[in-house]
Amino acid sequence: MSQLKVYSVPKEAVGNDDYSVKVRTKTGEWEDLFVYEVKVDMHHVRKASMVTFDMNEAVDIEVTCHYLNEINEVDIRPLSKNITSSQNGNTVLFSLDKPSKLSIEFNGERFRNLHLFANPIEVKKPDAEDTNVFLVEPGIHRPEDLLRAAEKPNSKDGTIPDIIYFRAGMHYIEQAILEIPSGKTVYLEGGSILVGSLICDSVENVTICGRGILYLSNFERFSSFRGVRILFSNNITIDGIMTIDPPHYSIYIGKSENIKISNFKSFSTRGWSDGINVMSSSNLDIEDVFLRTSDDCIAIYGSRWAYYGDARNITVRNSTFWADVAHPMNIGGHGDSQRNGDTIEDILFENIDILEHHEPQPGYWGAMAINAGDKNTVRNVTYKNIRVEHFELGQLFDLRVVWNEKYNPEPGSNISNIRFENIDYRGITENPSRIFGFDNERTVDGVIFKNLSINGRVATNLEEANIITNEFTKNVKFIG
Repeated sequence: MSQLKVYSVPKEAVGNDDYSVKVRTKTGEWEDLFVYEVKVDMHHVRKASMVTFDMNEAVDIEVTCHYLNEINEVDIRPLSKNITSSQNGNTVLFSLDKPSKLSIEFNGERFRNLHLFANPIEVKKPDAEDTNVFLVEPGIHRPEDLLRAAEKPNSKDGTIPDIIYFRAGMHYIEQAILEIPSGKTVYLEGGSILVGSLICDSVENVTICGRGILYLSNFERFSSFRGVRILFSNNITIDGIMTIDPPHYSIYIGKSENIKISNFKSFSTRGWSDGINVMSSSNLDIEDVFLRTSDDCIAIYGSRWAYYGDARNITVRNSTFWADVAHPMNIGGHGDSQRNGDTIEDILFENIDILEHHEPQPGYWGAMAINAGDKNTVRNVTYKNIRVEHFELGQLFDLRVVWNEKYNPEPGSNISNIRFENIDYRGITENPSRIFGFDNERTVDGVIFKNLSINGRVATNLEEANIITNEFTKNVKFIG
């Protein structure tokens, strides 16, 4: 099996010449990586960079920065990875012993940085020569033609192809939307760029996978476009792909169950361009994602729009969040206020690195936020092993039963049984965290902080943790 995989790139791909990047195995030759342009930060859109490859043994990486005359400082984040580098002029060299998702920053520049995504080697991928695989060559394709061709019996054995295979190259979906039927796999081969949106609507047993990119940067007039939409569906898997600059959410999940998302990467720069947005959905497993967004990285809600019902049993692990705007993690804002609200429960965030939280509006502060509105009940939420690096503007925690008149016809009902365990914040913020109930009936009741460390010091009370509460907050406890 190949130990290092570098993919070809279509000539239409948008590059950035801020950096040159090479990779090699310890015993191999240097290979050049294509440096993609990825836009970041809604408030002042800038052109950052990204490279991607696959590996399953230790590699060396060489990065040369072309836009600086002198390099005084190099940061490779998340800092928890403890990656060290050597420097020779404007070139740095470092090693990776396992797949990682990193930001390489020169002289503290976070907006003209280099994102590096080292994926695991694909163990099993569809065979383009298989008679059950529908291969899509580079070009402009109508969705109905793709699906009509995919449903035709194969001329060799009469079977119906189960896999739509986008080969390396640039693919334009003419109507911009590909609706995926039940039982199908859409495979985006490494080096493929698909200009369009994928939809799973009222289907089951669908897989979207590969190392390709959904590219949506040119869809300014389609303000509601998402990268992937999963609506009223069951048993959907997304693995390995990336979205660049969707006008709206990167992955949008409404009234669906049994969703698995892994090794997903995304960048966004528009208003409401959340990373993964969940409405009235349950049994989600999200792992190893990197989300740099200009709205919430992950938002978990109850009812909204056409999607009604509770949200529960959601796990998010081993991931990195970078919110150029709004929250890295947000829960509870929308629900069924016309009835009795929704229950959002049994949520786990574990082993997470937060690289940024920047929000000018105080009502939307909180690197870890639970804002229960619309008569919602939020309960049984755990944040465990969360590392928060210095962020520009916001606050660490925001737990409030709220009435946001812009979005909520009614206040939320209550927040209870919230646990923060092994939270490590390294930074300075003057904005205290908040734990606020709404009134005597709509309270926050039961919040535990176990090993909350702020700049190396474990907080043992509200003052040391820089947290303020109100009279509708009950049973806040600290465990050293």
